[in-house]
Amino acid sequence: MSRSEISDPAIHHVASGAGPHVTLVHGVGANLQSWDEVTRRLEPHFTVVRLDLRGHGHSGRIVDCTLDDLAADVRRVWDARGIRRSHLAGFSLGGLIAQSLALTDPDRIDRLAILSAVAGRTEEERAKVGGRLKLLREGGIAAVTAAAEERWFTSEFRAQHPERVQQRMSELLANEPTSYAAAYTVFATSDLGDRLGEIRHPTLIATGENDVGSNTRMARMMHERIKGSRLVILPRLRHSVLVEVPDTIADLLIDHFGTGRGA
Repeated sequence: MSRSEISDPAIHHVASGAGPHVTLVHGVGANLQSWDEVTRRLEPHFTVVRLDLRGHGHSGRIVDCTLDDLAADVRRVWDARGIRRSHLAGFSLGGLIAQSLALTDPDRIDRLAILSAVAGRTEEERAKVGGRLKLLREGGIAAVTAAAEERWFTSEFRAQHPERVQQRMSELLANEPTSYAAAYTVFATSDLGDRLGEIRHPTLIATGENDVGSNTRMARMMHERIKGSRLVILPRLRHSVLVEVPDTIADLLIDHFGTGRGA
């Protein structure tokens, strides 16, 4: 890669539907297709904008990056499409990016949704995610997939839909290793918990009841710090809510964004 490709990689993005803009930001090791089923439900109501973050999907590869870099990917897509203002939803790492943009670009966001995201990790939680990062750096993506499968999916879903679980694991393994490690480093080391009180957007916060990484303690803390936010704890679910219950997520977003203005 050239220096310009490393510092400013191409960002693949798509838009579909009609109506106010809704921007959807995926998690680490995923891509814009992780929102496919949610998007189908949103398209009759909104213009849905999705992107592959740098180092993911069809966007340019990376050797390192920061949370600001990933937020800039969303900003670049808005600029390229002439979007003045958009609703914004982020899942997992995308939820961190959504928090970041709400702080740096508040006037470009109408209503905000933070899904299965992290903030205010305890020392123990930082140690656990740091251990996974160390394992990833030493053993590659394959070293973390088995544990990820258990953390991400309920036992019922794994038993009833093994093909969908396998598809998600295969997508994870297909990531370019250096790019994935760079993005996971951002996920593992970034935290905006201390600044959440500055967010003034109407905000939906949702996470799975049994999500051990993006846990209910964090979700409740976000809810307490973001004035006027709405908190939804999804019964029984773990992390991969976009895979297990896309219709539930779509209903939450339609309800939350449907009362907003957009642009």
